[in-house]
Amino acid sequence: MSFVAMQDGLRKILRKRIDEGELTGMELARRTNFTQAHISNFLNRKRGLKLVALDRMCKSLGIHVYDLLDPKEVAKHMAVPSIKEGSDEEFAVIPLVEGKIAAGSEVIVSEEVKEMLKFRKAFLKRITSEGEPGSARGQWTRFVLIKVDPREGMSMWPRVGPGSTLLIDRHYNSLRPYRKGERNMYAVRKEDGCTVKYVEVDEKSGLLVLRPNNADYPVEVLPIEEGKTFADLIVGRVAHVAMEV
Repeated sequence: MSFVAMQDGLRKILRKRIDEGELTGMELARRTNFTQAHISNFLNRKRGLKLVALDRMCKSLGIHVYDLLDPKEVAKHMAVPSIKEGSDEEFAVIPLVEGKIAAGSEVIVSEEVKEMLKFRKAFLKRITSEGEPGSARGQWTRFVLIKVDPREGMSMWPRVGPGSTLLIDRHYNSLRPYRKGERNMYAVRKEDGCTVKYVEVDEKSGLLVLRPNNADYPVEVLPIEEGKTFADLIVGRVAHVAMEV
């Protein structure tokens, strides 16, 4: 990340604090020992700060250098590799994560990974994705793995079993069938994690309907928040199931 971008990050933080009434231009000048004119010129992009001045301003306001960085840029540098270094190029490594990470983390970083499992790149390349128009899924780490808990697994029996490992294509949040005449299985956001079900939208109520494969388990419904669509609740399509034996 460039020094100019760091200064833009600082401007954003300062403007937010001023807009929220936490700071005034006068208070900012007093605490940083800069003139108000200097502060005004900086905030209005009429001048920049030298590295020493930027460091002084951050220290006086309790701002860490990481606060100035774009989280997405940081995540990209911390993201797990798509190809396992030092291994055959025909294999890609896919991160195994908790359901709540699969549902909520756009870019998967090393600290969120429980295990890395290898898949043939040729297999992954054959999997086609389909994002719902308007969604930004193309920026997400595409493939992740999750393990289903026993109850979730049994609700989709025999397609999924307890403890199965599922490959989730998070770029696929469309309801269009992947294969003609066959229902897609999806990982769906639920509470602080995700569930695995067949999915449809009830047009009358506007609810997301989650259907199990096992008739012994109930149908569930999820509300779609105002300003959101069903695609925001879909974590991704289940592209592969590995059953434990």
